[in-house]
Amino acid sequence: MARQQTRHLTRRGALLLGGAFGLVGSAGAITEADIFPVVETTEGKYRGTAVGGVNHFKGVRYGADTSGKNRFMPPQAPPKFRGVRDATDYGQFAPQMPAARTADYTGLIFFDVQPGGMGEDCLVLNIWTPTLDRNAKRPVMLHIHGGGYYGGSGNSIGYDGEELARYGNAVVITVNHRLGAFGYLNLMDEGAKFAGSGVAGQLDLVAALKWIKANAENFGGDPGRVLVFGQSGGGAKTSVLLAMPSAKGLFHRAGVMSGSTLKLATREDTAPTTAALLKAVGLTKGETGKLQALPFQTILAAQATMEADMRAKGEAPRTFSPIVDGVEIPRNPFDPDAPPISADIPMIISTVMDERAYRLSNFQLDEAGFVAFAKSRAGAKGADLAAMYRRDDPVATPFVLQARLDTDSTFRKSAIIQSERKAAQAAAGGAPLWTYLYALPSPAFGGRYGTPHGSDVGPALHDVRGGLNDASLDSVRVADQLASAWVAFAATGNPNNPNTPDWATYTVPKRTTMVFDRYSHVQDDPRKAFREFWASQG
Repeated sequence: MARQQTRHLTRRGALLLGGAFGLVGSAGAITEADIFPVVETTEGKYRGTAVGGVNHFKGVRYGADTSGKNRFMPPQAPPKFRGVRDATDYGQFAPQMPAARTADYTGLIFFDVQPGGMGEDCLVLNIWTPTLDRNAKRPVMLHIHGGGYYGGSGNSIGYDGEELARYGNAVVITVNHRLGAFGYLNLMDEGAKFAGSGVAGQLDLVAALKWIKANAENFGGDPGRVLVFGQSGGGAKTSVLLAMPSAKGLFHRAGVMSGSTLKLATREDTAPTTAALLKAVGLTKGETGKLQALPFQTILAAQATMEADMRAKGEAPRTFSPIVDGVEIPRNPFDPDAPPISADIPMIISTVMDERAYRLSNFQLDEAGFVAFAKSRAGAKGADLAAMYRRDDPVATPFVLQARLDTDSTFRKSAIIQSERKAAQAAAGGAPLWTYLYALPSPAFGGRYGTPHGSDVGPALHDVRGGLNDASLDSVRVADQLASAWVAFAATGNPNNPNTPDWATYTVPKRTTMVFDRYSHVQDDPRKAFREFWASQG
């Protein structure tokens, strides 16, 4: 597949993106080092594997074990070690509720497949690089996994970085960090000891970036060209990093895919959540120190119990996410404006056409049901709104139109606001912004999902083997285009490249956007009527 994909590159594009498909070693004897390369890091030497011209290093530690006395605390430096440590398989991923395949969508995104084993020694990186030459200075692409703030890991096969590292001649890295209560339980009001507890998961990402800065050259990377990007929860975490002073200077481009985050909870907002978890483990205020001695399984079960109790009461379950603590995260990420601290960082912000299809399952919805759904969202204007969606796409199923309406009023509305605020910053002298809309339909289950949440993850990583994509000519072509854009952006701070149409920056009121589809094109203000309608709803 990789060799076929290369045919879509122009000669100029192949030279620019550096697609390399050589076998391990050269003519003559293949040495142990050819198959199992060793790299020295700031902590010690790691032994990886070389496959098809790409070096793999998995489970590389950027922080110490987070259990016991380190639980809820800022990440600590990883221990140094002697000798050579194997990095041939994944390290642990953060404690989380296992994903069940009770919904078809879970299997499509491999969310139930998290190799490495669950545990609190989870501050690890996975690295794919085409070269270990310290002078190579390849762009570094740190991909943050999705799953909100509650689940997922960089170990998932849906985030494998081998294809992108080879195609883009770049260093691709995925990261694991603390999630749920372990990463975001706010215990700050319990004393100075727990300062930073409500933002620990984000501090893990900062620690990972510091490790990358110190070690990028050892893996052929350029510490001065680091892209941070991610989809869904990964986009949300990237949004927050852009507002963190401790992350300043550690990354140089940012990508938010279907995860635009404007505001966070406050310390006061999270007090009921903290109280509920303490109650679930049988502790009271003032006994929080005992949380560090409990097995992680006990805390995870308490988190699940707390959320189940909320559902039983007909309430939305409380979730754990970073807070505006006034120190590590001194302000909201993109409210009331784009954070000044990251004004110099260029961005790409994106959504896919039918994001919310991943949360819906009423596939047999009829036209009357769609109109009723529109009325539930828009009141007296609902019937006219439903008619507007139907005119825009006469052949879409009522289910897909429902998902699209839901997307326009949630995911896309937030992305547009984030884009407007970054564009205003750019107009005042800040770094530029580009936006895209991913519209290529997913073939999954006969196309019933339209273009759901996550459809662009595989193509962004130049990988179309996942259930949301396929190896059709259209899918492979769009993967070439999208991956080329991300690689060019990582390398230069501008996504324009020989494989895509000329792509202008996003400005207001023009709102130029790349639309990735069977016939990818640039369009000013796509979905304008829907944008204006939902903006008018406040």
